[in-house]
Amino acid sequence: MSQKTKILIIDDDDFFSDILSAKFTEQGFEARRAPDGETGLKMMKKDMPDVVLLDILMPGMNGYGVLEEIKKNKEIKNVKVMILSSLGQREDIEKGMAAGAADYLIKTHLTPAEIVLKIKQAIS
Repeated sequence: MSQKTKILIIDDDDFFSDILSAKFTEQGFEARRAPDGETGLKMMKKDMPDVVLLDILMPGMNGYGVLEEIKKNKEIKNVKVMILSSLGQREDIEKGMAAGAADYLIKTHLTPAEIVLKIKQAIS
């Protein structure tokens, strides 16, 4: 049996993260959650995910700061990071992509099922 694709959701919105995590698990992924950027970085270094879904607006270190730390760390810099945020202004999207995100998804534009589909497409 092939190993499950590991998804790490770094988002301080517990309700949203729970729904998304359940949807990924239902689709055969191994989904884990981190409530903030610092915890997410620690989890990444301990158990390397295949894909990180990263929120921008979080307490403490925001998503841009997390992405910057990921890209500076040689052990985790090649992990595919997809920003998943409610921020949808062009400047936000450009900033995320310029920082090294593989994609920028806007929460309010996608259902959890559509987010799972986007991830499946990104890793295939």
